Amino acid sequence: MVMSAAFVQAVKDEYPGAVIDLVAKKGIDTLLDFFPAHHDRFVFSKSQYPGLKGAWAFGRSIKAKKRYDLFFCLPDSFSSALIGFAVNARQRIGYTKELRSSLLTHPYRKKKNIHRVAEYTGLLELFLEKKLEPVPVKLVRPNVEIDQSIIVNINSEADSRRLPKEKALSLIRALQQKFSNPIILIGAPSEKPIVDEVCAALPGSGQVVNMAGQTDLSQLIGLLSSGKVLLTTDSGPAHLANALGTHTLVLFGAGNEANTAPFNQQNNQVIRLGKLPCEPCVSNTCKPYGTPRCLVELDVHIVVAAVAALIAKS
Repeated sequence: MVMSAAFVQAVKDEYPGAVIDLVAKKGIDTLLDFFPAHHDRFVFSKSQYPGLKGAWAFGRSIKAKKRYDLFFCLPDSFSSALIGFAVNARQRIGYTKELRSSLLTHPYRKKKNIHRVAEYTGLLELFLEKKLEPVPVKLVRPNVEIDQSIIVNINSEADSRRLPKEKALSLIRALQQKFSNPIILIGAPSEKPIVDEVCAALPGSGQVVNMAGQTDLSQLIGLLSSGKVLLTTDSGPAHLANALGTHTLVLFGAGNEANTAPFNQQNNQVIRLGKLPCEPCVSNTCKPYGTPRCLVELDVHIVVAAVAALIAKS
């Protein structure tokens, strides 16, 4: 969703007089508070609108309120295209996948091996039949003061992208030895047990603050905006921090940084081992080794030096 912010801005640039409304999933719809300015928003809840019948009903509920000229469908799912069909927008634009073409007036083939941001803005380029200037991914930064904290995220949704406990401990201990800055660990409520376990194994010090499970999305955005640097896995917080302008260092295990790394290069750095024949993979689990060696074998000294360089920039 963060990566779609560039698309929304591009639409605003191309249609400066248009009324632009946004659809977002419940649970991450809070992000819209930080998106480029728009008019109405519609929040889609799968529990309230289950299945294809629910997607149709949700689309019809939007149609009852407004009539639309254009409906851009960024997700690849059949249900999202069905929502656009139910909205009955005059032109419905999206990529061909999951037999969606019959629901779209303008179905396009997606280019392969391009960044997700370019996929989204590329959809607008195909519809307009012109090349657009690159648009950065920007979220509205809350009005908070930047402090000296180093924010650390060891988690990710996939096991193959998550730092194993011992690797997380070695990195955080190295940060403690190198810096006097406060070190703040973050994580979703479901990730709190993992972060708690790591914190319990660290040397007793008030330097490390465990914020896992203690922030909602808005509070997390405020925290990421206030930090000097975010050291993170390939994850949602990486994209949030990058879009907010915080210097971000991303440790890549699984996943292809050419497709899904934080988009804005001026405040983003990626570190990858790059020595294993299986890199990069897109598996959610490490099939060759069990524990992702692409993360385990990262040089702690290189990571700490990169953190120091980003702190010096900020």
